[in-house]
Amino acid sequence: MTATENPPTKYKYVGTRPIRHDGLDKVVGKARFAADLNLPGQLRAVVVRSPHAHAKIRSIDTSAAEAMPGVKSVVTGADYPEIDINDPIFDEAINVIARDEALYHGHAVAAVAATTMDEARAAAAAVVVDYDVIEPVLDIEGALAEGATIVNTKNRTLFMGSDDETNLASYAPFSRGDVEQGFADADVVVEGHFTTKFVHQGYIEPHGCVADVGQDGKASVWGSSQGHFAMRSKSAEILGWSTDRIKVTPAEIGGGFGGKTTIYLEPLAILLSQKAARPVKLVMTREEVLRATGPAPAAEITCKLGATNDGEITTMQATMKYSNGAAKGYAAMLGAMSTASYKLPNLSIETFGSVNNTPRVAAYRAPSAPQAAFAVESLVDEIAKQIEMDPIELRLKNAVVEGDLTAMGAPHPKIGFVETLQAIKDSEHYKSPVPEGAGRGFGTGFWFNIGEQSSATVNLNEDGTATVITGSPDIGGSRASMALMAAETLGLDPMRITPIVADTESVGFTDITEGSRATFATGMAVTNACLALIDQMKERAAVIRGVSVDDVEWVDGAAVVDGHDPLTIPEITAQAKMTGGPLTATASLNAAGAGPSFAAHLADVRVDEETGEVEILRYTAAQDAGTAIHPSYVEGQMQGGSVQGIGWALNEEYVFDDDGVLQNASFLDYRMPVASDLPMIETIIVEVPNPSHPYGVRGVGETGIVPPLNTLANAVSDATGVRMYNLPMSPPNVLKAITDAKG
Repeated sequence: MTATENPPTKYKYVGTRPIRHDGLDKVVGKARFAADLNLPGQLRAVVVRSPHAHAKIRSIDTSAAEAMPGVKSVVTGADYPEIDINDPIFDEAINVIARDEALYHGHAVAAVAATTMDEARAAAAAVVVDYDVIEPVLDIEGALAEGATIVNTKNRTLFMGSDDETNLASYAPFSRGDVEQGFADADVVVEGHFTTKFVHQGYIEPHGCVADVGQDGKASVWGSSQGHFAMRSKSAEILGWSTDRIKVTPAEIGGGFGGKTTIYLEPLAILLSQKAARPVKLVMTREEVLRATGPAPAAEITCKLGATNDGEITTMQATMKYSNGAAKGYAAMLGAMSTASYKLPNLSIETFGSVNNTPRVAAYRAPSAPQAAFAVESLVDEIAKQIEMDPIELRLKNAVVEGDLTAMGAPHPKIGFVETLQAIKDSEHYKSPVPEGAGRGFGTGFWFNIGEQSSATVNLNEDGTATVITGSPDIGGSRASMALMAAETLGLDPMRITPIVADTESVGFTDITEGSRATFATGMAVTNACLALIDQMKERAAVIRGVSVDDVEWVDGAAVVDGHDPLTIPEITAQAKMTGGPLTATASLNAAGAGPSFAAHLADVRVDEETGEVEILRYTAAQDAGTAIHPSYVEGQMQGGSVQGIGWALNEEYVFDDDGVLQNASFLDYRMPVASDLPMIETIIVEVPNPSHPYGVRGVGETGIVPPLNTLANAVSDATGVRMYNLPMSPPNVLKAITDAKG
């Protein structure tokens, strides 16, 4: 079942569900992803990767590989410029190709380009690397222990201003009020230590690119990413080139979920192409994706909450430790920032990031929030049980509203948390009885969303159709959303609008599609460009009618002048040559006011206490979208985030051996949910418009993955009477918890 709460009634096109403009090409296999592109004379490349999780690189000998048949170029870290360790690009540069130290199993140390893949593979195997192997540090506590082996000698702790070599990636505290007084005021105190493992985004399309460096020294790159402008600038920095030497054309993207906000291959392919004077294609295997791209961080969280018997949460104290993998990062701090869904007058959170000999972590939908919400929401559920209060009533009593403080201390803007809780409470699912022998769990989560820079150009064609050009890769239906907002603003049918994702030389700078920002920020740029076009069309209409522009109004897609028939867009564009020339407008902005999005989930599960298997019987997700521009895509984001969170909760995890070698680097062994594992994910779209956007948009891509971890943990607890503190809740782990509880 899908229901829309507070359906918009004032829009003609926004809120409708037209067929997506790029749908047919993707259904019939015509859409071009990076691996589909082939250029004349193209070479194939293979990356040489470290067989050790931690090792000093004494030397690399590529002479034998270079002499092999078909080999045209070879690169190592020595071919790239040195970068200061305080430069923001340093960690990403070192991750693209190691220089003097391999930091995890699978770390790139060289790359080879040859005429065929077989030749490239053979040459890669002939590259000789002399390693000084070091025992890896794989867990958070081991890294942060006094006297631990230094994982990455270039790491310096963020926010501390120290030049010491350390495994502490970051430290940041958040506090307000009097935490101890909060516990003194509480009737109930609950506490737990929670752990989660590394998990991967699991996008279907592996990373891939084609690079072609011309005789003028300029590189053309085709790649799949969440941000081709960032791909351009990061590649330029890592190569030591000026940005104008690289043009990036975005290929279609087969999933990202945050994992394609960073780059791994492009600086390798560009330099291989320059050396060989031939185009070079470089595509990861699935195993390389799992071993050498960024999973979400593992976490260890100790959390303690106090509450009164009438359900007022009085205080929260937490220590959050996240692993950033092989480089520093903000993972732990982001976890803390996404915890304060409740008023919490007294709050203390200390965050610690660790560096480990595991792949450098990357963003994954609402980065770090699912782990933190797993801990907090599990304890809120525990409070509800102890004071025998309905879990939604407890949350409604404490839910943040506009003006209440976030964990960082800033006030929340207008938000829809209460409305989202109420939507689940009013749902048929919540009002239905729990199936016999099953348990029911409820949980919540939020993500603050971001704005950042976007550009858009809108051209009106001679026949009155429009072309909307943006720089935001379409990873979740943004072409359709852009067309709908342009349609609504101009008063033009969305199927007369062609949305295009343009290359870095054909549209203004646009930041990465991340943080649920594309529909919000790029949509705002599209809207502004359309408003500028309306001003132009009113001027043209004034010329055509021989009146002042002040006498022209824009009504439902037409210029209206008293005493005359309305002039439609096709009638205005047909006369453009006689009234001033082409009609086009561009808007660029650094968007502010991204509205946080809240979600509440409900699940019924049955647990087989002989095997530990968790079966999901029913699952409902409610989320505030602000305004659902294209409700089908909002529902898709909610369902996709829910399914990924279900996988994180029940089965997914990176399994390393003692040498730091990933043991489940394939989709056969890395257990993601498939259709037969899941019920239909029922969705309820809640609409509390964001006042900072012309159509009330809140980003919706992130939040859906936050509640499933805690919702399912609460459901398993309800079904078994055993609280689950460690993820995944795989059959062996659930069975062990049940067995341990029985003594």
